[in-house]
Amino acid sequence: MNFSETIKLAFDAIWVHKLRSSLTLLGMIIGVTAVVIVVSLIQGFNRYVDEKIAGIGAKSFSIRRFSFDDWRNTDSIAEAQRRNKDLTFDDYDYLRERATLVDKIGAKALGTPSQVKRGNETMDAVFVDGATANCVDIENIDIGEGRYFTNSEDSSAVNVAFIGADVANRLFPNISAVGQELTVNGMPYRVAGIAAAKGTVFGIPQDIFITLPIRTYIKNFGPAVRQRSFYMLATAKNDDQFNEAVEEARALLRTRRALKYSDKDNFGIMTPDAIMGLRDRVLGPIFIVAIAVPAIALVVGGIVIMNIMLVSVTERTKEIGIRKSLGARKTDILHQFLIESITLSAIGGAIGVFIAWVAGRILTAVFFPTYLSITAVIVAVSVSGLVGVLSGILPARKAATLDPIEALRAE
Repeated sequence: MNFSETIKLAFDAIWVHKLRSSLTLLGMIIGVTAVVIVVSLIQGFNRYVDEKIAGIGAKSFSIRRFSFDDWRNTDSIAEAQRRNKDLTFDDYDYLRERATLVDKIGAKALGTPSQVKRGNETMDAVFVDGATANCVDIENIDIGEGRYFTNSEDSSAVNVAFIGADVANRLFPNISAVGQELTVNGMPYRVAGIAAAKGTVFGIPQDIFITLPIRTYIKNFGPAVRQRSFYMLATAKNDDQFNEAVEEARALLRTRRALKYSDKDNFGIMTPDAIMGLRDRVLGPIFIVAIAVPAIALVVGGIVIMNIMLVSVTERTKEIGIRKSLGARKTDILHQFLIESITLSAIGGAIGVFIAWVAGRILTAVFFPTYLSITAVIVAVSVSGLVGVLSGILPARKAATLDPIEALRAE
């Protein structure tokens, strides 16, 4: 018997028992769907982190009040809160004037939820922050319309604003927001530009924000803002000197804060490698467990297929006897039932992948970006086929070793 005939027999057997085959597929469909959705979430998260790192440049770094090590446990957090000082705008000026290996260095002020109005339309809890003009280049900010504010506008503390897409759509539904005026906490600002829409992450909108020139932010949000914590973004002049630029910034800040050689940094420097290392260290074990748990459903699905195939062998004992009496070899019977098991499992795997893909599109639209690579699809279908092989070996061997005379006597 050739391979095509064996495939045809497998599909005929599955089609004849449609209800039983459908119920048999459920375990495999659920297992593959669960595993593929988890893999899509993991790949989507990793891709999202990589894109954010790429967005601020693979060779850029940030200086913040706390480091990753400060967040290891509650004791280290408490110690860091006592030890680490706020970064101020004066720290930014100090580094900007003295760093020689740093190409661009920008500062951002931690945001403040504020009320924004235009005419009779009001938005509450809009995230308003301040930034230097060069942050648009350091962070590779995508501009949807208009422009970012300039260095001269920042230096002169001009009341201009760069706004998120949701703010523009809400306050200026029928006209372009560029060049129009809105008020933040009662203070008027002219809109210089609108950011390209980012959507949501973890269900949190990313387009409800307003960025002001940092000196405007300091001026209008009160003198106390100057003493609040800022953070800095920087790039190295040369990729080959990235580590040296990081160490130069660290040394300058330690010098400014009069830290001794034995004193621990009372600030944090975050690099792309550190971010990716933290991601792998913290989330790696979680991802392994997240994949292992739904994989149990695949094992259950395989057991279900094995049991159904054993029942099928019992039901078709007389058929096997007739085929053997007409010259079918053991290998023909073995291949028939083994391919039937593999086909059943592969169909379940393909349906599971399709359902997972649909679920992934829904999750991406309303919750978190997912990503399903062609490699993951191939692996998922291959694994389901392998489960079919393992599940079909025992029933196929049982069918192949039946005595033809005893099989013909079966009722």
